[in-house]
Amino acid sequence: MKKKPRKVDLVVLSDIHLGTYGCHASELYKYLKSIQPGKLILNGDIIDIWQFSKRYWPNSHMKVVKQIMNLASKGTQVFYITGNHDETLRKFEGQQIGNFQILNKLVLNIEGQKAWFFHGDIFDVFMKHSRWLAKLGAVSYDALILLNIFINKIRKLFGYSYVSVSKKIKDNVKSAVKYINNFEETAAELAVKKGYDYIICGHIHKPENRILKTKNGGNVRYLNSGDWIENLSALEYRKKKWKIYSFFKDKNLNNSDPDTEDDKTQVLVDLDSKMLFKKMIDDFQS
Repeated sequence: MKKKPRKVDLVVLSDIHLGTYGCHASELYKYLKSIQPGKLILNGDIIDIWQFSKRYWPNSHMKVVKQIMNLASKGTQVFYITGNHDETLRKFEGQQIGNFQILNKLVLNIEGQKAWFFHGDIFDVFMKHSRWLAKLGAVSYDALILLNIFINKIRKLFGYSYVSVSKKIKDNVKSAVKYINNFEETAAELAVKKGYDYIICGHIHKPENRILKTKNGGNVRYLNSGDWIENLSALEYRKKKWKIYSFFKDKNLNNSDPDTEDDKTQVLVDLDSKMLFKKMIDDFQS
């Protein structure tokens, strides 16, 4: 018997990176089908426009886009907050089609408290990380993701469970750990300065839900939705409580039969970016 979708007041997703090999689109599609959110906040790097030169757009990625729009058509408010990998969309800030809206940041009142949503790449500027360095990091990270896929295919053959090699490497590289700590400290200080109770980011692919204290004695709840490359995580707000959702810990979805149509991978080759966008639109309208 098919289960009814779970009702959730608010869901935050970020760093999905549709259009890249590392995106777990089939798993995300299962998750999106399992929930009925009042609000869905897509907090940046949803479509990886930086990586579109790879000319890769499987069916499962298109199904994620369709399901998001399906939720919007059924009453879910969808806020698409732009990130650095989909920064091209920033020029469309304020555009709204029905329940779907594109923004660069969002402030919501949640039970009388101010919540500030934005992707988080702006902190790269505050922490003096240049744009070319960020893009170099993205290329290196993408190489790690390809290594991830290769290793996990071998592990699967021998009956071993999934492991994120890229995450293990990042967690043990001092510069990466320092960057994440600086990111969180900067987020807390800025939020307290602006009078926000919550700050909700993405960008660093590290799910988090905790109180951060600033050097000046202030404190703010810092939340990060993680990603759908390594952690397969989201933030959910329900019954006045925040929680980090993990697909890996969701036995109902992990044990469910795969959607065979979802698993068909159609790789687009010999298409430039304009043709790829046209293909996406044609697929969506079909």
